[in-house]
This record gives sequence, C-alpha cells and structure tokens, in this order.
Amino acid sequence: MKRFAAAFLSVLFLAVPALAGATVAQAEEGARLRVDLAELNPRVITGSTTTLTVSGTVTNTGDRKVTRPQVRLQVGERQTTSRGINDVLSGAVIKDAPLTEFTSVADVLEPGQSAPLNITVNLTGSKAGLFGRPGVYPLLVNVNGTPEFGGPARLGAVSMLMPVLAGPGKTAGHSSAGAPSMTLLWPMTSSVPQVYTAPYGQPLVLRDDRLADEIGPDGRLNALVTAATTAVRSDPNLAKSMCFALDPDLLATVNSMTLGYQVHTDGGNVQGKGVETAKTWLASLKSLLVGRCVVALPFADADLNTVARIRPGDPILVAQAAAAAATIQQVAGVTPQTGVLWPDGTLNETVLTALTQAGVRTVLTDAGKLAPAAAGGGVTVQGSTVRAQPTDSLISAAMNGVPSVPDSVTVPATTERAISSQNGLGALAFRAGLGQPAGQDRPDHLLVAPPRRWDAPAAELTAYLQQVGDFLNAGVVTASSLPSLLAADPAASGAVGDSGQDPNANIDPAVVSTLSVLDDQATGLASSMRLDPTKRVKPEDVVAPVRLAELRGASAGWRGLPSDAATTNAQAEIAAISSRVSVSQPQQTIALASGNSPLPVYVVNDLPVAINARFTLNNNTGLRSDSAKDWYFPAGGGKNYFLPVEALRAGRFSVDVSLRTPSDTPLGSSARFELTSTEYGAITIIATVAAGVALLLLASRRIYRRVKDARAGRDVVD
Repeated sequence: MKRFAAAFLSVLFLAVPALAGATVAQAEEGARLRVDLAELNPRVITGSTTTLTVSGTVTNTGDRKVTRPQVRLQVGERQTTSRGINDVLSGAVIKDAPLTEFTSVADVLEPGQSAPLNITVNLTGSKAGLFGRPGVYPLLVNVNGTPEFGGPARLGAVSMLMPVLAGPGKTAGHSSAGAPSMTLLWPMTSSVPQVYTAPYGQPLVLRDDRLADEIGPDGRLNALVTAATTAVRSDPNLAKSMCFALDPDLLATVNSMTLGYQVHTDGGNVQGKGVETAKTWLASLKSLLVGRCVVALPFADADLNTVARIRPGDPILVAQAAAAAATIQQVAGVTPQTGVLWPDGTLNETVLTALTQAGVRTVLTDAGKLAPAAAGGGVTVQGSTVRAQPTDSLISAAMNGVPSVPDSVTVPATTERAISSQNGLGALAFRAGLGQPAGQDRPDHLLVAPPRRWDAPAAELTAYLQQVGDFLNAGVVTASSLPSLLAADPAASGAVGDSGQDPNANIDPAVVSTLSVLDDQATGLASSMRLDPTKRVKPEDVVAPVRLAELRGASAGWRGLPSDAATTNAQAEIAAISSRVSVSQPQQTIALASGNSPLPVYVVNDLPVAINARFTLNNNTGLRSDSAKDWYFPAGGGKNYFLPVEALRAGRFSVDVSLRTPSDTPLGSSARFELTSTEYGAITIIATVAAGVALLLLASRRIYRRVKDARAGRDVVD
C-alpha cells in the first residue's frame, strides 16, 4: 500500500460530452479543470483489500468560473482484449458504472482556484462485486461541473488501469500456472544531450546546467538510480529480472563533469555547479551496477536511421554510435552484454547491415515493429544476421502514452508522470494473463521497456518496482535475466517493418541536412591536417568531437524540438576547431615599399596538428594575390608569413585576409589590413605602358588618316 508523492498525476483535460450520471449539456470551449491526484491506495486490489482511497486537488484552469464541481469514482468492466486496454489507455469513452455517488468539491471554483478532492469507498457488498474477479479494470475519477455561460458537463477526468489479483474478501485469486517470465529494462539517458562543446584537449562546456539538476537529489536520473538501488537490494528476485540500459554519452558527460566543467551563456562561459553532484551520482550508479546486467543504448540514444542519412553509404558513423562497450566499461566499471544494443525505432536494412559489420548481434525492439508471425519471441531478421528480441508493445504503450482518440475523456499518458507507471502495472498484469479468457495465447516471455526518458517521481518509481516485485512473488510473472532470454534460440526468421509509426517521431529533415553539411566540413578539416612530429596527435582525434556531436544531433531526445537546438553542438565543435587557426589583426597600417612588396601576415595555429590552408583576400580592389597556393602551418604556435601580392593602385586602401582549407572550409575570422602604396607593381606598369602604346598607335593612325584625307582633297581641286 503506497501513496503517490504529492502533486502526482497532473493532467489537463478538454471538456467533453457528459456520460452516465452527468447532465447532457456540453461544456463550452475553454472551460477546463485539472485533476491532481496525491494518493491512490491500494495500487493493486487483493482479497484483503477493504477500502479504496483517492485524494488530490481540482483546479480551475479555464477563464470562467465553474459552479458546483462534483467528483465520483467509476469503474469499467474487466478488460479481456488488448484493444480494450488500449481504449482505456487512450482515454476513450467506455462503459462503466458508479463506484461512489457524486460528492461536492466546492460551491464555486474561480479561474485559478483549487479545492481538495477526497474519496474513500468501502469495498463491500455490491461495490466489492464490481471488482469480483481477477483481472484488469478501468478506474475513472470523474469531475463534473457547470462553467459560466454553459451547461453541466464532465470537465475533468483521470482514467487508469486497476489490477485485481482477487476480489475483495475472496481467498481464491490469480493462478500462477503458465505465468510468463519477465525481464525489466531500466533505461538511463539524459532528457536531451547536454554537451555544447568538448574540443580535443579543452574543457567540457554544457549548453546549460540542467544535467546537474537531473542527477541532483530531486532529479529524474537520481530518482532512477535511488529507486533501483532500494529495489534490487531488498528483492533478489526483482534484481534478477532487471537489466540496466545505459547511454554512453550520459556516462562520459557526467564523468567529465567530475573533473570540472563550464556552462555556455550569452555573456560567456561560467563555471558549472554540479561537480560534486556528478561525483555523488556516478558513485551511486557504479555501486548499483556491481554484478548487474547492463545493456547499451546507442551513443546519445541516437536514431540510427537518421545517423545513416548523415553520411549515406558509409557505415562508420552508425558503427560509432553502436560502439558503446568501451565507454561503459571505462566509466561505470561494468561490461555490457556483448553484441546487444537497444536502439530506438525501427531499423532499416542499411542500419542492420552497418550494425552487423560493427559486431552487433542482437537488437531489442518494439514487438509492434515485427511481423505478426515473428512477434512471439526473438527472430533473426530476414536479410541479415541480426537477432531482433521484442519488447512488449502494449506495456510500452501504457508507460509511454498512446495517441488520443475521438471523444477522449483524458489526455494521453505522455503528460501523466505517475499514471504511466500505474497503467504499466495494469498492462503487465494483463499481458501476464490476469483475467484473460481460458485458452487465450499468453506470451512465453515479457521484455518490459519503460520510457527511455521516464520522468516519474522517485516515490512513484519505488512504488512501481515494489509492486513488480510483488507480482513476481505472487506468481503473476516469473523472473528471468536478459542473458537467459537471449540464450534461447530465436525463431528461424522474421520481418521487421513499420507498424503504424508516428510520423511525428521522425527526426526533422532539416537536422539531417545541417549535420550532413557539418560532416563534410569536418572531413575537409581532417584532410587538411597533418601529424605534427612534436605533438604526435592524430587529425582524426581532433575532429572526433564533431563526429560525436553529429550523433548527439541525431538523438531521439530532440524529436519535436527545434532543429537548431539539435545541431548546436556540431556547429560549435566545428567553430571550436576552425577558430584555433586564425590571422592576427595588425596593430598599424602596413606600407608597401614597392608595387611587388610581400604582405606580412601573422598566423596562429593553436591546434595540436599542422594544417594546410590558403589565404583569401576580400575587399581587395587595390591588391592582387595568388589564392590557389597551399600554405603549411605547423602546430602550436604563431609565425609571420609573407604573402606575395601586387598593388594595383597607389594610395591608402584596406583588404580583409582570412584562411580556408583546400576544401573551402573557413578557418578563424578575417582580419582587416590597412595598407598604403606609392608604387605600382610590375604587371600594373606593363599594363599601363601597353595601354599607352596602344593609345599612341591609335592616335597616330587617326592623324595619318586626316593627313591622307587632306591630300586627297587637294588633288581633286587641282
């Protein structure tokens, strides 16, 4: 018997037509109530359950007052099909019956005003009969009211699944015969990749300090570690079933934070606040993972189909995203399951081929993306050697939230931080066979995959894990480790395809386009670099942060967010490299002693590699140079270079000098040179003389013609 942490289950609801027990008028547009549940007790009904308690608050979030807000509990019929469970999860209108009478919440709720909601019902007699058989039941918290200028209507509701192991007061409960085994994945990745820049040999800079909050005492990532630590230490059976899915980018970033880091701001970089927090969280994670099953996520939880589109035809970037074992081993001190990866989404043929070449033998994927004939267990994907091990689609939908449907009484569970776990318990119980008709096929194994960025509060995560442990102890499911599951032979083969994938889940094409351009620039930079014999740093190491930034830009965490946010890291990494090779701004005007005097240009190369580049002159109407020549700039220092130029005119003028690689990637920023010249260059003099000669010849020809014409005129007169 657990309580939700205060302010759980915050949900906004659109006004919809009233159902049984509510009057027929429909709420007008804009009249809304928010229902915040603080307590649901119990989470699972058993034979010893005597009462059901729901408490929280109701808040008027509309712009009109609501009179006579009332609340009651309603319970639907036991669900016996996956479709029925999905209808409950999506908030569809279903047939239900009152569990309580309507009770008043307040006389009036003005806009922004809240009132307490408290319901306790004794589960005896006919009320106990509504939960009379083992199964999974819809439970609805229904709030009616009358908005100003409107009629009575249902204005708010919370719908959830309630598992029943045995009817209240009954001893006979759920039979454990034929119970499927279960493995629970426990994912840990940041909300979005937080690195702003991490150049070779330079301090880590984060885009903001939210990661310090996520791993802090009240943060989401800390809650995941804390809840799991409590659960596995108190329940060995649950510990056996759990496997921790780790994002190597998250681990590497937090590890770098422990060494000191900076945070990017508009006014410049500042010191980060989370050094000690990072040390504490990382130590707690390491302690949790000792002797535990670990599986890798792609680096930064990158969408591998998107990664393959950044550099079409080249599998190296996909392979880099999948190469997580070394980072996890180095930072966390544990070795993840060999050749196993949990990517997001449905992998295409190109990605599967690249993963095979990278040594990935098994991918964990949504069973909804497998052909029906192959969805019962692990399969070898047709056309590849990769094994696809399915996670349970229904349970994932319950914990992630599903799209809303017409006439929905609630919003999707994606916004319901705690309802997602309650519905996850209900879906797990249903898939285990609780209340399903005899003879209906049950899966042999359930691979449970919570949201990759699960945002349930710490107390709710603890309650969820405790209840899953209770399911294991009650025989609803049995514990099985991921290695044991993967040790079983897969089916012969099966197809992987898109089973109605949400188009909004795709990465913005603008992100792919920008990352492709940046990848080309990084390739150009690398090709222009040379190993410096004194530094002994490989050019590939210098541009490696750009490649990692491309993977971060393809992270599934950016879905639905602005494309420029996803590409900021890669753009900043390119800028961090190119800015270290620059032309210094001269402090005074440079006088060219002759028309062919060389232009002294001081170039600083602060990179640990040498680089080839070309000088570019802009705004140079008074000067000419050979821009096609490649110059060699050694690593780690500055030097004067004398650029051959030719003055095209005398006087004072300016020219902008910059550097570009042979592949035309700009380096640093341009420098403005102020010049004076009293002489013309040789070519200019030759051109001037040639023009003078031509002018003289033309003038002579004109004089000759006039003299000739004059003589001809005199001959005619004579």
